[in-house]
Amino acid sequence: MIPSKKIQKSTLLALFLVSIFLNNTTAQTTVIPNQDSRVITTGVPFLLIASDARAAGMGDMGVATSADAHAQQWNPSKYAFSEAKSGIAVSYTPYLSKLVNDIFLGNLTYFNRLNERSAFAVSLKYFSLGEIELRADEFSEALIEKPNELTFDASYSLRLSDQFSMAVALRYLRSDLKIQAVDASAKAASSFGVDIAGYYQSEEEAYSDFNGRWRGGFAIQNLGPKMKYDDAGRENFLPTNLRLGGGFDFIFDQYNRVNVTAEVTKLLVPTPPIYGTEYNYTDSNGNGVYDPENGTTEANTDTLGGIENSNVIIEGQDPEVGFMAGVFQSLNDAPGGFSEEIDEFTWALGAEYLYQDSFALRLGYFNENEFKGARKFFALGAGFKYTTIDIDLSYLFSASKVQSPLENTLRFSLAFNFGDGEYSEY
Repeated sequence: MIPSKKIQKSTLLALFLVSIFLNNTTAQTTVIPNQDSRVITTGVPFLLIASDARAAGMGDMGVATSADAHAQQWNPSKYAFSEAKSGIAVSYTPYLSKLVNDIFLGNLTYFNRLNERSAFAVSLKYFSLGEIELRADEFSEALIEKPNELTFDASYSLRLSDQFSMAVALRYLRSDLKIQAVDASAKAASSFGVDIAGYYQSEEEAYSDFNGRWRGGFAIQNLGPKMKYDDAGRENFLPTNLRLGGGFDFIFDQYNRVNVTAEVTKLLVPTPPIYGTEYNYTDSNGNGVYDPENGTTEANTDTLGGIENSNVIIEGQDPEVGFMAGVFQSLNDAPGGFSEEIDEFTWALGAEYLYQDSFALRLGYFNENEFKGARKFFALGAGFKYTTIDIDLSYLFSASKVQSPLENTLRFSLAFNFGDGEYSEY
C-alpha cells in the first residue's frame, strides 16, 4: 500500500524534530508563495449561461433591457412592465457543440401579469451533461450515467410606482453529478437561492430629433447556502452575483427604434487568496540561517532543505466562510487590492434595432479580465415576431485566446405571448 501524503508529511516532520533535539540546532520557518490563478469558481456555474437568444445576442445581458418573456433569468421585476397579459417561453442552447451533441441547456418559463401593478412567473432550467459510458473492461456491458443539473424558481414582481418595480424570486437548485456506479453512496447536491431585483423605465420624452426612454435595473441573484455532495466533500458557493445595468431607447418614429444597453456583473463570492507553503528547516551552524553547504536535507524537501508543513494564507482572506459572510467579504478580499476587485467585474455592451416591433437585429460584446476567466466575445442576433409568437436566434464569436464552449453555437428561443398589447407601456 502506498502511504498517503499526510502520513509521509507527518513522518518527515517527526524525524525533523528528532534531528533538532539531537543536534541542538536552531529551527527557522519560511513561506514560499504559491501564485496560482485566482479565477473565482462556484457550484452550478451553468446558471451564468445566457439561456435565451435575445440576451445572448446582445452580449449576455438582460438586467436593464426592455421586458420580455425571458426576464426570469435576468430581472423578474421587468414582468410588471410587460405589454402582454401572459406568456410561455422556451429556449435551447447547445454546449460544447464542436465535441459532442448531447450536452445542452434548456429553459421553460411562464409569466402572468396579474394586473396593472403586479405579476408572477415560474421557470425550469435544465442542464444535461449527456451520457457517460462506464466499463470495467472491454468485455463488460456499459453502464450509462446521465449527470445533470436543474433549477426551479418562482418570482413575484410589484410595481411600486409608474416607473419603478421590484421583485423577489425563490430558486431550488439540484446538481446530480456524482456517478453512482463508482460511488454507491453518491447523492445529488441541492440548495436554494433568493433573487432581489429592481427595474426602472421612464416615460417617453421628446428630444430635438427623436423621442427617448431611459431604463435601469439591478439584481442580486442566487443568494443562498453552499452546496455539498457528501459529508467529507468540499462545500461550493452558489454563483451569487450582482448585476447593474442601464440603457436608452432612441425612438425615431412609430416604425424604427434603437435600444442601447450597458451592464456590469460581479460575483459575490470570496476571491481565492495567495497561499504559501510553509517549510520548517534547520541549519548546522547554529545561527538560524540555512547554509546549503552544511545543512542537512531530508527526502521530499524543497531546494532550501525544508520540510513541508502546511499551506498558509499570505495575501487575501480565508474563503472558508458562510455564504452571507462571503458576500460582504467578496467586496474587499482580493489580494491585489482595489485594482483586482475592479478586474473581477465583467461588462457588456449591446444594441438592438427594431422595425415595427416585428423584426430585430442585435449586436453585443462581452468582456472579462484575462486573469479572471478570459471570456471575451462578440455576439450577433436576430428576432422575428409573427402575431403572438417571438422567435430569436443568436450566434457567438470568441475574441479571447481561451476558446469558448459556446463558440460558433446557434442559440434558439421561442415565446408565445397571450393578450399581447393588453397593457400599453410604450
